Amino acid sequence: MVNTNKPYAKRKYIIASIVLVVVLVYIGQLFNLQILSPEYRNFADSNAFFRKTLYPARGSIYDRNGKLVVFNQPTYDVMMVVREMKQFDTLDFCHTLNIDIEQFRQLDNDMRDRRKNPGYSSYTPQIFKSQLDVKEYGLLQEKLYKFPGIYIQNRTERQYNFPNMGLILGYVGIVDKNKMDADPYYARNDYVGKSGIELSHEEDLRGEKGVEVLLRDAHGRIQGKYRDGEFDKSPVSGRDLTLSIDINLQAYGEYLMRNKVGSIVMIEPKTGEILCMVAAPSYDPSMLTGKDFVQNYLKLEQNPYKPLLNRSIAGMYPPGSTFKPAQGLVFLQEGIITPETRYSCYGGYPPLGGRPGCHGHASPTALQYALTTSCNSFFCYGLNAMLSNRTKYNSTIDALEVWKKHMVDLSFGYKTGVDLPSEKGGFIPTSRFYSNAFKNDRWNAHNIISIAIGQGEVLTTPLQLANLSAIIANRGYYYKPHVVKARKGAPLDTLYTNRRESNISREHFELTVAGMADAVTNGTCRQINMEPYITVCGKTGTSENPHGEDHSLFIGFAPKDDPKVAIAVIVETGGYGATNAVPIARLMIQKYLMGEIMPQDQFLENIMASRVILPYIYRRNALIQHIDSIVTQERNVQRN
Repeated sequence: MVNTNKPYAKRKYIIASIVLVVVLVYIGQLFNLQILSPEYRNFADSNAFFRKTLYPARGSIYDRNGKLVVFNQPTYDVMMVVREMKQFDTLDFCHTLNIDIEQFRQLDNDMRDRRKNPGYSSYTPQIFKSQLDVKEYGLLQEKLYKFPGIYIQNRTERQYNFPNMGLILGYVGIVDKNKMDADPYYARNDYVGKSGIELSHEEDLRGEKGVEVLLRDAHGRIQGKYRDGEFDKSPVSGRDLTLSIDINLQAYGEYLMRNKVGSIVMIEPKTGEILCMVAAPSYDPSMLTGKDFVQNYLKLEQNPYKPLLNRSIAGMYPPGSTFKPAQGLVFLQEGIITPETRYSCYGGYPPLGGRPGCHGHASPTALQYALTTSCNSFFCYGLNAMLSNRTKYNSTIDALEVWKKHMVDLSFGYKTGVDLPSEKGGFIPTSRFYSNAFKNDRWNAHNIISIAIGQGEVLTTPLQLANLSAIIANRGYYYKPHVVKARKGAPLDTLYTNRRESNISREHFELTVAGMADAVTNGTCRQINMEPYITVCGKTGTSENPHGEDHSLFIGFAPKDDPKVAIAVIVETGGYGATNAVPIARLMIQKYLMGEIMPQDQFLENIMASRVILPYIYRRNALIQHIDSIVTQERNVQRN
């Protein structure tokens, strides 16, 4: 007999299995939602608690003399928890924030747009409108009870006591995703240093966040602190910084560099502290804070003068004759020349038919007089003698590598390591570079002779030239240049306190110092001679510029026997070194060492501050704008 119940028995097991699977899926989903899902957890927590982030005040910044340069001012963000929002008077809310209904809708859409606001959640506080001032905050605070789901987040924004030093200080902006991924400290809409000191010393300045845990009732209303603040954490303010910059000196340098493009860098040789770092043009740091940040940043970014570029550390220039002291030191150290070695010069370098050319002076000449008169021929002979020497070096390639190593020891070719971001290292060519350029190894000194006088492929930054001045002033050693002098509650990094050697003998520096002193009293930079008040040592430079007129350069230090300041000045398209760089250096040295400008130099101060020296493209653009303004005015007159 056939068992008719058997098919039903199988069906019973199938149905039971389906039910079991459904139950397991349901349990798994509940587990995922309640235990694993951060969104559900946020929702559950947000029903009971409101965790309010307490932002620390960023550290203040002072100049070397204790003057407050950067401080904080309270500002407020309007936060919105969408899930808590109920019906309220939108027009009243808009009126309170001084916005119209269209702006409200745009701000609301931007907040909810996950492309513009990644990680948006309706359960957690989101920024609706940022940077309310004290008056706006007061008006909203009075009516906050009318607007459920709206909260106020206290913050601070940077304020500045001086309209100077924008490129050194840098600015603060909203953190980006890459920074958040790299550092768990940051969350969406946090502020972070973006450039300058604000970036390089971000961990010092930012402090530590705090948190306040508040308890909600069943209607979502704040009832007070959870367990009397047991789980609260107070914020810790950022560390104050004292800069090595003298703000008065910095402001004076920026004044002299008005309507010019270039740089002034001054270093205290005995410490490596940067006394001023002027990059022209620059900007008022207050432009990049507050509600007008985006608009002002775009203006600066689109400005053809490139005011966001710190030329002091990122501008690379052929050093011209300011490179000659370094060349002489290498030739002496390698035994290529002695203090008595003389080379002839009859208006240029004879082996190449008088190229590169030279101005008139006595001939033949030794190193000290060659520095005094800035003789091109002497240094061309010296480089050829070094690269052609087969007693000391196996080949030109070996000789150039030795030359390059000395230049690196004198701070060229690589970044100095200054505590600022975006520094460039300049360029000192290697033998491999030339072998690739000539496509063989048979090149010689005459193929690359222009590097003997700081032209050709050699590129330096103003900071590197100022550091060379400091090395010569110290007769052979230096400290890494830096702009932070002290950190409150923490020592300065030993990178900036350890002495570094140039590996060149002191007696060679003494000869170089003598040549640079003679250049001031009897040579190419007599305009900076301030004896008997100050004994200055210096070297001018006129750097060929393939894009227009020559650049004007000067390096030097003072006083000669007890150096307190080393300086480098570059004025783009400024012509001869003595024409613009030297007068500016004269005024800057006076300002720092004497505290004022001598009466007989006040006319010079007026001239240099009012002189306009801009590259051709900028002059052309300015002329076009001037013509356009005249045409516009003429049209307005005709209409009227």
